Amino acid sequence: MSGYIDKLPQYVNVLREMMETIITNTVLVGQVPAPTFEEQARADLFLERLSEFPVDECTTDGFSNPIGIIRGSSRSRHPIFVVAHMDSPFGKEVDHHYTVSKNAITGVGVLDNALGVGVLLSLPEIFRRLDLSFESDIILAGVIQSIGKGNLRGIRHLLKTWSTPIRGAVCIESGELGRLNYYADGMIRSEITCQVDPDRERSQRFIPNAILILNEAINQIMALRLPLKPRTKIIFGTIQGGLKHGQIAHEATLGLEIRSDADAMVKEIYSDIRDIVAGIRHEYGVELNLERVSNRRAASLKYNHPLVKTVVTIMKKLELEPFSEPSESELSIFLSRNIPAVTLGVTSGEGYQQPDATMRIEPMFKGIAQILGTIMAIDSGVCDG
Repeated sequence: MSGYIDKLPQYVNVLREMMETIITNTVLVGQVPAPTFEEQARADLFLERLSEFPVDECTTDGFSNPIGIIRGSSRSRHPIFVVAHMDSPFGKEVDHHYTVSKNAITGVGVLDNALGVGVLLSLPEIFRRLDLSFESDIILAGVIQSIGKGNLRGIRHLLKTWSTPIRGAVCIESGELGRLNYYADGMIRSEITCQVDPDRERSQRFIPNAILILNEAINQIMALRLPLKPRTKIIFGTIQGGLKHGQIAHEATLGLEIRSDADAMVKEIYSDIRDIVAGIRHEYGVELNLERVSNRRAASLKYNHPLVKTVVTIMKKLELEPFSEPSESELSIFLSRNIPAVTLGVTSGEGYQQPDATMRIEPMFKGIAQILGTIMAIDSGVCDG
């Protein structure tokens, strides 16, 4: 095993020589808007560019996920998946122009997930330049409908319909370099919407305000007793409502997320919140609704799993300091199907999920080298036991 790990620092130097290819792919991908449910143009670009590189097959599955296949030398080995989500949190109304400087790339969505897709797209040429070959087929999948209300539908469909067992997987995210995700919390992401009928006759003593109604919902949710074990939390992430300062808000929306390492606890808390919403709806006589936006099941590898231990060794060899936290990526779907997988970040930067996001160029060469090392580790058998 140590043979290929020892070569990784040398790969970093070769990757620097390929900087133009990697940056070109990243910018081309990033400048094509791809909000969730509207990724077709970016998927078409992905396949078009992929066909120019040394892949054996370019195709799509029944869900329109674009896929490139590099055939391995052994028909007895199951495939290795390398995936990156195609969609971005930014719509077509946002300017997708990118600026490339000596040390950085700035542009909307570059850290979520244009760089990740750009690296995925560059892998065939990287393999060729480094003269890397594998026993397993390498499946390069740009998955759609991943983030937010997409609810990881792209990867769910791809794995549900894939006809063979899968040896292992690497999920690529643009940032943050050093992340080593190997577990995912159970999660339900929801929205509470409040609508007040402005024409309904009301007493002068009380006219419901949608924002204050949601505030009452927050107060009651905050009063719920959450256990220390299993580890459980409720995150209030967004609140929107109203039209102007001097007018009572007739509509408002609250976005929240329940997380726990126990699926049963997530469902229990969601049921409690549903009861709270029903009670407030009845008490105040307003239209108050709870909608489930997305969900995932808790799943995990152990820290002593050979894949996790090997990736830690790879990162240390590249002088990277690994850190771990629950992942919201495609990782959870692989793990829920008992497929060993990790999520890795390519580089560091600022302004994550901001229109002026900036990624650093130099760190990405080590970020890509760790991905190569992980693919080689899976191909060498660390997931086969």
